[in-house]
Amino acid sequence: MAREYDLIIFGATGFTGQYVVMEVARVADEEKLTWAVAGRHVEKLKQVLEKAENVTGKSLTNVGVIKADVSDPNSLSEMAKKGKIVLNCVGPYRFYGEAVVKACVENGTSHLDISGEPQFLERMQLDYNSTARDNDCYVVGACGFDSIPADMGTVFLEQEFDGQVNSVETYLNIKAKHGFRLHYGTWQSAIYGFACANELKPLRKKLFPQRLPECQPKLKSRGPLHQNPIVKSWCLPFPGSDRSVVMRSQRYLYEKEKKRPVQMSAYVQFTSLIAAVLMISTATVFGIFASFKFGRSLLEKYPKVFSFGAFDHKGPTKKEMDGTSFVLTLAGKGWSEKLAEPTDVNKSRPEKELVVQVSGPEPGYVATPICLVQAALVLLREADKLPSEGGVYPPGAAFGKTSLIKRLTKYGVKFETGLKSSL
Repeated sequence: MAREYDLIIFGATGFTGQYVVMEVARVADEEKLTWAVAGRHVEKLKQVLEKAENVTGKSLTNVGVIKADVSDPNSLSEMAKKGKIVLNCVGPYRFYGEAVVKACVENGTSHLDISGEPQFLERMQLDYNSTARDNDCYVVGACGFDSIPADMGTVFLEQEFDGQVNSVETYLNIKAKHGFRLHYGTWQSAIYGFACANELKPLRKKLFPQRLPECQPKLKSRGPLHQNPIVKSWCLPFPGSDRSVVMRSQRYLYEKEKKRPVQMSAYVQFTSLIAAVLMISTATVFGIFASFKFGRSLLEKYPKVFSFGAFDHKGPTKKEMDGTSFVLTLAGKGWSEKLAEPTDVNKSRPEKELVVQVSGPEPGYVATPICLVQAALVLLREADKLPSEGGVYPPGAAFGKTSLIKRLTKYGVKFETGLKSSL
């Protein structure tokens, strides 16, 4: 079936969607893309294109405008039929994502999203992998800051390691000169992700009935609060989707390529002990309120109060975004020699270490559009390097053999080798 557009941005009028529109506008001429924007309100979509024209200096008169609404399955189906790939920017995906995935896979259209919601990502794999495979299309979630730096960073570390990687620990550092804020949609996703965390265990039992082999030596947790010697700062466990996404990629590589799975832990850095303790206090209050209905309604009603200004309905200003960047440090440990089989046990302690870094601009609304758009271009251009079958995949499984890392580095999300040493 001939498709009118290479890419369709669904949810183009949303806070993140507008930045995705600008990013596609910047690269469309060079990549010779045909593309469209989609959403509920045609006039608002036209306004988004006008704004993108003013910001980028690109003429967007040939960009398509499609009316589509998550509450209208027929409109989603008609939208999906017009594009090769839908970039879904409408979250929280728990509430609005499945209808778009369903419309895409039923029409053989590939679907990329920027979800950081493990329950949604894993449920889509459970429910739609077979249909996507049968209809020869790809559904790849977590294609934004959650969780391309961590997942593709792990791929990059393994490529550079020259040996057998046993474990990877990641450390996220957000640098903000003028304060760091995120939009309300991310806050809402976090509320319901925490509230419904008990869904994950039974979901994973259905999705992954067979456990991964237990690799030795086992990666030990560094505890809830610790001063980390690798990044020389106070750290807490990172509550995002990175670990779940990376481990889904590792499972795919084990099952399809018999590659020994890498163990992984994720942490976030803080500038001081006081900042880390304040975060613990904030997270405790958040957890208590998110655990019951009235508390969730308060969190949703007063995001700025409960997050101490980190989340609101307006999102960050241009000044705040311009002054914000991230560095994700990945520390890998293993051996110089590869094991013959993925279930083999190396009786010696890991004797090799490699540190790599993924760095880039403001993560939510600058790096995320870069990651999403470059992932879409790889999906569009490098079919021979994707998994041989359509299906639902995490980024590392889908794009591990493509030029995505090279493309991201070109556009400002850099993958670089750090310190090599013996332990």
